[in-house]
Amino acid sequence: MNAANLAPIFAIPENFQVDPTKLDETRVRLEAEGVEYLLSTYVDVHGSPKAKVNPVSALAKMAKGSELFTVGAMEGMGLVGPQEDECAAVPDLDSMIVCPWDKRFAYFFGDLYYHGAPYANDSRQVLKRQLDRAKAMGFTFNLGVEPEFYVFRVDPETGKRSGLSPQRYRGICPAYDVYQAMGAMDFLEPFSKALESLGWGLYSFDQEGGHSQFEFDCDFADALTMSDRLVFFRLMAKKIAEEIGCVATFLPKPFADDFRSGCHFNMSLWNDAEGVNAFAPEEGGNPLMEKYGMPASKLAYHFTAGILEHAAAITAVSSPTYNSYQGFIAQGEMLDVSWAPVLIAYGRNNRSAMMRMPGNRYCLENRAPDMSVNPYLAAAFHLAAGLDGIERELDPGEPLNDNLYHRSKREIRKSGIEFLPATLCHALEAFEEDELADEVFGEMKDIYLRQKTAEWERDFYTIHDDQIDRMLTFL
Repeated sequence: MNAANLAPIFAIPENFQVDPTKLDETRVRLEAEGVEYLLSTYVDVHGSPKAKVNPVSALAKMAKGSELFTVGAMEGMGLVGPQEDECAAVPDLDSMIVCPWDKRFAYFFGDLYYHGAPYANDSRQVLKRQLDRAKAMGFTFNLGVEPEFYVFRVDPETGKRSGLSPQRYRGICPAYDVYQAMGAMDFLEPFSKALESLGWGLYSFDQEGGHSQFEFDCDFADALTMSDRLVFFRLMAKKIAEEIGCVATFLPKPFADDFRSGCHFNMSLWNDAEGVNAFAPEEGGNPLMEKYGMPASKLAYHFTAGILEHAAAITAVSSPTYNSYQGFIAQGEMLDVSWAPVLIAYGRNNRSAMMRMPGNRYCLENRAPDMSVNPYLAAAFHLAAGLDGIERELDPGEPLNDNLYHRSKREIRKSGIEFLPATLCHALEAFEEDELADEVFGEMKDIYLRQKTAEWERDFYTIHDDQIDRMLTFL
């Protein structure tokens, strides 16, 4: 074939246009804020943001997708190999955030394009496909998250870690302790002020159950917006912690004798035609509510049943690391129960089950997701599972409203309740077998399985020094 006959390859559509009014408005705001650098971002398989840095003078080029990326050089993105074509990052100009800790930078959320179309293995696109499915059914998927994480100081000479408060809490559980919270204001104050400046509706923050572990709670939003916010939240927490010489970690279970860092998903569908929460009790009641005694709509019960049906596979995405499963333990080395979910079950306000229908709001809370989550992928799978339950009118079965930690394993198995996957390997097996995952992820399913299986094997087959110390002369 003659080289002259080869058509050029465009990452974005050849006729792609940027709204000139929106571009001008963005430029005016950037000038007013004194911004110097631009970040048009996307995320890798872990939900970590990626971008090139553009000078503010390159706004028009960046907005047209000028920045190309060999995504195969990153983990779990597909297009592996130097022969593959690049993706272009196209920013959503409406999503701009001027970074509160460093106002030289403006941060944009965006989408990857490949060969003239949205890149199918872009995490944001995976979620958008499911949001379009919900929209076709007349629903908006709203999401609230409860991010927990540890912040600690590290002695530069010894490497020893210590909490933010001058004195470590000496009781069983430091949750909500006022002294500990006030002692951590070196971090809590600048971080909370940064959150408030973003207009996300911050309404509380507290010392959590772990020593120097914290939670910040903001208003819910549509699932795409909330996923964007969680990615930015983690980046901002790391940067603000660094400014006071500390480390913020999103490892789900950093300490065997302390609480895991969850990221509970609070989910609801809203009826687009009426603008109301479709999980709220409906007029005239419904047979499932009468049967199970918890105020909610038929849709809420069917949605719950869908997530229960696919729970093991969802967990491979909502709890995506080897370390995640070290947190799924009722007590372990802790002084008291861990409050971590261990059973695929639901109940009314029951925090010992994987899922609960909270008593103060009409939503479904999944307590299994943790802070290592890629929120786009997890939100997409949750939504798909819930819609599957609605379409098939699944029944979630009897709610469990007692303290499930008090039940023996024999009792649990006898009652037919399933445990959450014990390891990442078990979760990946469920993910591989679940046909709904094929519909949600497409090619991304195999990419994800390869990526996470490699992570499992790396961590499982590593021989650690403490294991050698314990076992070398055991026999």
